[in-house]
Amino acid sequence: MSPSLVSRAALTAALGWSAMAGVAAAQSAPQDPAAVLDDVIVTGAPYGISARATTIATTVIDEEALATAPAASLGDLVAGLPGMRSTDFAPGASRPVIRGLSGPRVQVLTNGIGLIDASSVSPDHQVATDPAEANRIEIVRGPATLAYGGTAIGGVVNVLDNRIPTEMPDGVDGMVSAQASSVDDGWSTSARATFGLGPIAISVDGVKKEADDYDIPSPAISQRLADAEGIARGPGGTQPNSFSELESWGVGASWIGSRGFLGASYKDLSSTYGTVAEPDVFIQLEQTREDVRGELRFDGGPFQKLTGSYGHADYTHTEFEGPGNPGTIFESDGQEARADLVQRTRNGWNGAVGVQALSRTFEAIGAEAFVPTSDIEEAGIYTVQRLDRAGWGLEGGLRYDRRSVTATPLSGGSEIAREFDNWSGSVAAFIKPTANLFLGLSLAHNERAPSEVELFADGLHVATGVYERGDATLDNETVTTVEGTLHYTADRFRGDLHVYASTYDGFIDEQDTGAVFVDGGESFPIFQFVQTGAEFRGFEAEGEYDLWASGDRALSLEGAVDFVDAETDQGPAARIPPYSATARLNWTSTPFDASLEVRHVGEQDELAAYELGTDGYTMVNLSGVWRPFADKGVTLFAEGHNLTDEEAREHVSFLKDIAPLPGRNLRVGVSYRF
Repeated sequence: MSPSLVSRAALTAALGWSAMAGVAAAQSAPQDPAAVLDDVIVTGAPYGISARATTIATTVIDEEALATAPAASLGDLVAGLPGMRSTDFAPGASRPVIRGLSGPRVQVLTNGIGLIDASSVSPDHQVATDPAEANRIEIVRGPATLAYGGTAIGGVVNVLDNRIPTEMPDGVDGMVSAQASSVDDGWSTSARATFGLGPIAISVDGVKKEADDYDIPSPAISQRLADAEGIARGPGGTQPNSFSELESWGVGASWIGSRGFLGASYKDLSSTYGTVAEPDVFIQLEQTREDVRGELRFDGGPFQKLTGSYGHADYTHTEFEGPGNPGTIFESDGQEARADLVQRTRNGWNGAVGVQALSRTFEAIGAEAFVPTSDIEEAGIYTVQRLDRAGWGLEGGLRYDRRSVTATPLSGGSEIAREFDNWSGSVAAFIKPTANLFLGLSLAHNERAPSEVELFADGLHVATGVYERGDATLDNETVTTVEGTLHYTADRFRGDLHVYASTYDGFIDEQDTGAVFVDGGESFPIFQFVQTGAEFRGFEAEGEYDLWASGDRALSLEGAVDFVDAETDQGPAARIPPYSATARLNWTSTPFDASLEVRHVGEQDELAAYELGTDGYTMVNLSGVWRPFADKGVTLFAEGHNLTDEEAREHVSFLKDIAPLPGRNLRVGVSYRF
């Protein structure tokens, strides 16, 4: 059977199942986004698992934290969490970076289904979802993501919303939020509500936000670039062409019965933002999306429930070279479906089996199209299992994927079709010597098929400032990862530690060929995708200590440190983040919370041959939350970010030497949860 037929067969099967079932949205207790407490997550395992009782490295941002979070893109929102950074390609387009990995190695999902956008093709492409749409965001760091594809060797960011309700609300349930920021004269509003009409639950939501060019504490050009190129740094003041606008709305409905639910939703997202990389270029993004999701619970037998989901998205990304002058257009149209059978828990044994399929067409049109039109078909099957005894346990999983990519090279010639068979698996063991201590060790082997960019790119990629050449003969990228996990809880202390080492065979990287491409009198280096060996090593550590407590009042101290080191056969890997260390003093009480944070990011001098280094920086942030009324539904919040107006540059960003992070910012807002 051909890959296309495999994908269609799996897609048809999953769609048939989703007619009566779907993936349940996550349910959670309130939680601080900067620390993982005893919470149940579904992204690492469809049957749900406690974050403090698994070897999977996770972080959760819940509804309470999202209600007062900055009006930022997804990448900028999660940047600063343990092991997390942002591509920081201006406020409009920032994608998550996990343990130094980005692009196709990090999957961004909405309710367990891919976004079906083009955000992994180029760093100036926006992620087609906004955090204000979510009521929960779950992050899995590392390759233990078999339920969502072996290609996610860096990790998964799963944006969970309630657009398709999973349970009947008690009356009307929802939230309204508004905020404004000084650094970019920005403002944002969002609202959502869920209500019942008989057995039908209906959900509506919307987000709108605008921001001007943001203020910067230094000249846009870094001193390192000025010295290397012999150019002036310029006046500074504001970051040119860094404005952004976004509008999103959605509606959904579910029939909810005693044994499950079945629902559908529609979403429309439009966005306009400056690219920063080019002073006169801005991007308009449009995406419409339809989803179907459901769940069927069984009264008996080996399986607890059947869940299924289906999503279709039509995405258009247009780059304008001045008002009314459209240039390159990127389009992505596709559908994805999955179905999961979750086993009934028996004697501490949990598990799930599932299938997943994707069919997508990607097309680039225009003078700056550097990737040809590509048809992608994927089909996969997986299982994850867990045995949990009183003092020990085992975790494991296995996944098989088939992926096909077909394209006609930009340089001409006949159509090229590549097929890839990927096997990924993991096994882990853990012990619990005491009720307060969890120790785990995991081994994972993952295979990733090369992306359409890595295979077929052949053109000037203005966003990265290089001419990129793919290699249609690339093989699978494979990685073996060993990770140690520690969770510890004492009377006043809670801590987590993850230490990992990954060895890559056939790591897909870009190499400077030494040749140049001349366009309009300007020269650009030519980079070639190649395969090489690589080693990634690092750790993430978090801790929280209760300094004092009396009644509803408490004072605590939090800390977090992360570090990653990466070497390829060509030398240090490019755009690897330096270490970071964060300390936070928290005051909590019934009416008022406050937090003082100091975050230090180190200098990066472990560089690829074509990179410039990045200076270290320290940021001081102060935030407060006030609940003035007895019902606690109304929350007033304020934040002072980068209070010392520090010059800071994100090393993983392609724009780090022409665009520093925003300067001092005062953000105020109000939210009402009902």
